[in-house]
Amino acid sequence: MDLGKIMKQAQKVQKEMVKAQEELAGERVEASSGGGMVKVIVNGKQEILEVKINPDAVNPEDVEMLEDMVLVAANEALGESRELASRKLSKLTGGLNLPGLV
Repeated sequence: MDLGKIMKQAQKVQKEMVKAQEELAGERVEASSGGGMVKVIVNGKQEILEVKINPDAVNPEDVEMLEDMVLVAANEALGESRELASRKLSKLTGGLNLPGLV
């Protein structure tokens, strides 16, 4: 394979990668904890978009439990978002683990 073909292929993959990353920004992943009392919505770029808390989860005498539910839901949503990004981008990289892409 000559250098010109390699460069064209690299440019094609780069364009597809940019497109995939833009698409990830529009993807939404939701996770909940406390039986749905706390919900966190994250996009495919691991940005938290929304945190929803059922008013019944708010107990001024047990703020720690609410904090724990938010933490659990946020970490789960972020983990699902990373998996989504990894699946989408691995299709373009052929399974190669390229730092900085996910």
